[in-house]
Amino acid sequence: DVRFYESARKDWRKSWEVMVPPREARCFEVPKGHFFRICCVEGPQVGDLNLWCSSDLQERFYSGKTRQLHATHLTKGDRLWSCFPFLRPMATITHDTLAWYGFDEDGASVHDVIGTRCDPYSNHLLKGEDYDHCCHSNLIRALAEHGVSEAEKHVHDVLNVFMCTGFTKDTHQYFMKASPVRPGDYLEFFAEVDLLGALSACPGGDTSCGHSDDTAKCYPL
Repeated sequence: DVRFYESARKDWRKSWEVMVPPREARCFEVPKGHFFRICCVEGPQVGDLNLWCSSDLQERFYSGKTRQLHATHLTKGDRLWSCFPFLRPMATITHDTLAWYGFDEDGASVHDVIGTRCDPYSNHLLKGEDYDHCCHSNLIRALAEHGVSEAEKHVHDVLNVFMCTGFTKDTHQYFMKASPVRPGDYLEFFAEVDLLGALSACPGGDTSCGHSDDTAKCYPL
């Protein structure tokens, strides 16, 4: 109901802000019925988002079911759904300043739920290198710092906020390209349940060049 979300904005005020440094992650909590935004503040930067029900971390964002119910890339009006056996909306996207982008000539769009998070295991497998600031590692550290024990088992597949991705037309393989995000852009959500979130400012920056290393220019979120 668009009218409900618009009316919920009446007399709203900002109550909290969390700055996520480049190549790091931070946790945040959002009560049910509140809004939160992920904002580009200094330069083009993508982020990896995890969500949990704050009262039960077994209930967490289910990217595959969200993709099935909505699309490969999310925008205003789409919902982030939780895993089995809960299967309910955790958050609804209420504003997207990149909605204008749509799908480009390469078949790419933004805010995907097809790619996973970058992680040290795949990086070692593909490159033979160890790197400890992949989004997977960042999310683990953020959860642990928030007081969650056995943090790694709670990290899950993400919403790739601002990331511009698609499938190649010839081989149908996943690809990334430079994100169109610029300072001032944001993706806004309405919390349908009490949420614990974790956001990683990806080491890939705008994902136009290097990934899972320190070569890309990165910015906070």
